[in-house]
Amino acid sequence: MKLNCIIVDDSSIQRMAVAKLTLNHPSLNLIAEYSNAIEAKNGLKTNNVDLIFLDIEMPVLNGFDLLESLKNPPQVIMVTGKTEYAFKAFNYDVTDFLHKPLSKDRFDKAIARALDKSNYGAKSTEDDDHIFVKSNLKKRKVILNSIKWIEALGDYVKLVTDESNIVVLSTMKAFEKQLPENKFLRIHKSYIVNLDKVDRFNSKNVEISGQLIPLSRNKKVELSEALSNI
Repeated sequence: MKLNCIIVDDSSIQRMAVAKLTLNHPSLNLIAEYSNAIEAKNGLKTNNVDLIFLDIEMPVLNGFDLLESLKNPPQVIMVTGKTEYAFKAFNYDVTDFLHKPLSKDRFDKAIARALDKSNYGAKSTEDDDHIFVKSNLKKRKVILNSIKWIEALGDYVKLVTDESNIVVLSTMKAFEKQLPENKFLRIHKSYIVNLDKVDRFNSKNVEISGQLIPLSRNKKVELSEALSNI
């Protein structure tokens, strides 16, 4: 298995250093190098990329800005000369954090981690389909099938999951667009439900894990049809 990778760094010397290690690694396929994040963002639209070697300190758009702008980023290995970014980097679910100058041993360990993560993803089922949301200034990975329902909270939405509640700055309409239509349905102006989690429903409510969620009258038929198609 080979991972298609790109290098994003404004330093040509650093790009060369990463490229040398990449080209000598049997599990990596270097497809492009970019000197800034804007070029990289455009390149990601046209290339199938599994892994980004990403510098943090770049002009105009830094590495964190690039990650913020990507809806479903590929795996990322941060490469930087400053260790103080490490903690922040892992809030973005990065695969690893490499400190310049790079050593071959440390580089190889990072790639092994990326391959493990990629192999896990290849074996995963639809239960592992996910989205990234921003909560408390941190990006969080949320497994779609862990969401029971989504509830409107003014300028926010609350994701009720198997493990916890996650509050996200978003409108219901905007958040609804991120969800697969065959899995989720908006049953009320303030509620979207995971169809797989619905235990039963009547003319007024939907029941999920013992909780009653209001059902709009004009959504009863749509809900019934959606559940029959699961």
